[in-house]
Amino acid sequence: MDFDIKDIKLADKGSLRIEWANQSMPVLNRIGKRFAEEKPLKGLCLAACLHVTTETASLMRTLKTGGASVFLCASNPLSTQDDVAASLVKHDKIPVFAIKGEDNKTYYKHLNSVLDAKPQYTMDDGADLVSTLHSDRIELIDGVRGGTEETTTGIIRLKSMAADKVLRYPIIAVNDAKTKHFFDNRYGTGQSTIDGIIRATNRLIAGSAFVVCGYGWCGKGLSMRARGMGANVIVTEVDAVAALEAVMDGFTVMPINKAAKVGDFFCTVTGNINVIRKEHFKVMKDGAIVSNSGHFNVELDLEGLETITKSKRTIRPFAEEYILENDRRINILGEGRLINLAAAEGHPSSVMDMSFANQALSIEYMVKSKESFKNDVYPVPEAIDMQIAIEKLAAMDVAIDKLTAQQKKYLSSWTMGT
Repeated sequence: MDFDIKDIKLADKGSLRIEWANQSMPVLNRIGKRFAEEKPLKGLCLAACLHVTTETASLMRTLKTGGASVFLCASNPLSTQDDVAASLVKHDKIPVFAIKGEDNKTYYKHLNSVLDAKPQYTMDDGADLVSTLHSDRIELIDGVRGGTEETTTGIIRLKSMAADKVLRYPIIAVNDAKTKHFFDNRYGTGQSTIDGIIRATNRLIAGSAFVVCGYGWCGKGLSMRARGMGANVIVTEVDAVAALEAVMDGFTVMPINKAAKVGDFFCTVTGNINVIRKEHFKVMKDGAIVSNSGHFNVELDLEGLETITKSKRTIRPFAEEYILENDRRINILGEGRLINLAAAEGHPSSVMDMSFANQALSIEYMVKSKESFKNDVYPVPEAIDMQIAIEKLAAMDVAIDKLTAQQKKYLSSWTMGT
């Protein structure tokens, strides 16, 4: 079996961490038990480009249990947990191509390694796998039947491809499932981003000015958690409705050029490019701490920062100190890559349980579906979303009400009034 990981000797440590995470993933475990009996993915080859974490390991094992041949690479150079990669290779015989801190050349080499398996389905986080298939490995495209996408950034890219009529196979937007973005993006990103920032800096959040760039679901979660830690949260936005919502939620909203002058902590969660630029770095306080929790490091204009920097050094793990021409110090965390995985362990497994349940059931749906999919981006079927919510509540021992016959009739009627 071909693979490329840091050290196979880390496998036993990784196995224990996977076991710990799996204890908080009851929905995926239920799916795994059914997959073991039914083998709905039997004979299929699946290439996955995801963050190689303990939670992802549980998903890979579930897919393999369902009968698929699974090949895994990292969706970000800094997000790999090397002990997890080793455990998947040694204990589960799943080919993994991922090393924490790999350079860009190795990153794309690993993407191509999973594509060498000639997959019929893809599972992506950020759409780099899909993009590589459509550009450098076009000879494989006719063999691909469908795929899924995990994150906001990837959905943006894929919808652009579909709009330009260049997407060559259908994709299910797992990110847009309610049981994904309501919980993973809000509670997962909120908690894990704060965790990553604190691990990288050991600085006090309380009393600080904490600037959150973007008030989507990730931004909402991060703002909530920063405020919970005692920060004075400032939100920057380009969307008037999102900005209004932030104001109504009790946050201060201002343009980034003003926020740059007063912030102590900065974190981008937009999915867009150059959100914090050279002109913003120039006016930041001495010692400002800047991070990103969006998928790609393009949210920070690091090239622009370099042009106004006279020296830099790694002052502590995951923290680079840039000394500007004006002698102010700007601290960039995790090379500008998503800080919750660069410096911490990513989302808690209980929220990834829902995200990865969506992944497993969406792939099964594509395999079993009799529908004729076009080369487009599709939502997760509402029935799958609801099934996951019901199973998650059951696992949490939470009961809810059901509509009575009278209530159902009332909701479907136009004749019943006051």
